[in-house]
Amino acid sequence: MSVGASPSTHRGRGRTYRIAASCRARHLVATLGGRFSLELGIDVDRGAEEIERWALVATLFGNRISTSVAMRTYRVLERAGVRTIADAGERDHEELVALLDEGGYVRYDERTASRLLALAETIADRYDGRIAVLGDRIVATDELERALGALPGWGPVTTRAFLRELRGVWPGAEVPLGDRAAAAAHHLQLPAGSEALSAVAAAAHLDLRDLEAALVRLALCHDLAGCPGGEECPFAAFDRDQLVHY
Repeated sequence: MSVGASPSTHRGRGRTYRIAASCRARHLVATLGGRFSLELGIDVDRGAEEIERWALVATLFGNRISTSVAMRTYRVLERAGVRTIADAGERDHEELVALLDEGGYVRYDERTASRLLALAETIADRYDGRIAVLGDRIVATDELERALGALPGWGPVTTRAFLRELRGVWPGAEVPLGDRAAAAAHHLQLPAGSEALSAVAAAAHLDLRDLEAALVRLALCHDLAGCPGGEECPFAAFDRDQLVHY
């Protein structure tokens, strides 16, 4: 404790920090958005079919391509009746390439079409065509990551993108905060650990998944190195009156 500072002073400072952190978290989610799945109309909390849809989106996220292009491409696929990886397995390679091109997924169209067909075949062979069964079969996080990582083309990036929005849905989806989210949290002077960040989310009346997704969005769209961060970051603005009325 610093000289002259009373315990009540430190408690007051701690409360002020918690309130400011929760306000920054709320502002960030309101400004940049939360879960990518919900933005696409997918609610993984509703059950297996929604998880199957989210698995297809996560597959599209796995390449070095912008999030907006990946999401636009999913919407094109969905309109064509390709809502899941299993659906993709019922189309031929040329049709998938055409749909990917329509969404702007041009750079990786051939490779991704082949990958989707291989994924569909593997999931059919190993899991009766339903990737969602993994959440019931495997409750250990490391084992679940290994099983997903063994799917064709599903490396750590795809696996973590898929699992982070399944927190609280699958027991094994309690993955650590991703590097991008942790960097953005540090930039905003928010805690970079899942447990501490969860407390901030709870205080802000947010789902941790929405806060983590918003942090990922910040890391993708903002020059973290060129910004002073903390309360000076334009994405961290909050109403200081809430320090009184919160």
